[in-house]
Amino acid sequence: MIYYITLRALAHATEDVFRVKQALKFFVSSTSVRDRELIEELQSEGHHGNPITILSLQIKRTADCLCFASFVREHFLKEDLARLREEMPERLGNDQVFHLRFDKQAAYLQKVKLTDSSNAITVKVKIKTYPKSREKAGAIVEEFFG
Repeated sequence: MIYYITLRALAHATEDVFRVKQALKFFVSSTSVRDRELIEELQSEGHHGNPITILSLQIKRTADCLCFASFVREHFLKEDLARLREEMPERLGNDQVFHLRFDKQAAYLQKVKLTDSSNAITVKVKIKTYPKSREKAGAIVEEFFG
């Protein structure tokens, strides 16, 4: 089962924080998560002193986690789904966290697109199995995202 999902994005000084928030909200549009509980903001500073806003949210309710997984799977492009299936073992860590990166600009335009860029919405899906088993976690990831 999915224990929780964490989404995180950086809004650099050259980016509109509102648009980055909209991109994050796109991924939770099918869940019951609402604005008041949605996005945490943290102000930080880049290597050269440039301001960075770190935006994050966590989906904790089981039903919302399942809605997120269904939403992502339904909106994947065929080539991204094929890529994800191929990379699933590498994306699942020994800590039972499944890692995804989505294109921020595509999300703002209401599209789900995988990316390798560091300028992305990073998603960590914590899988819960008892007893802890990477194999069982892999089967769960494949069921929900594959």
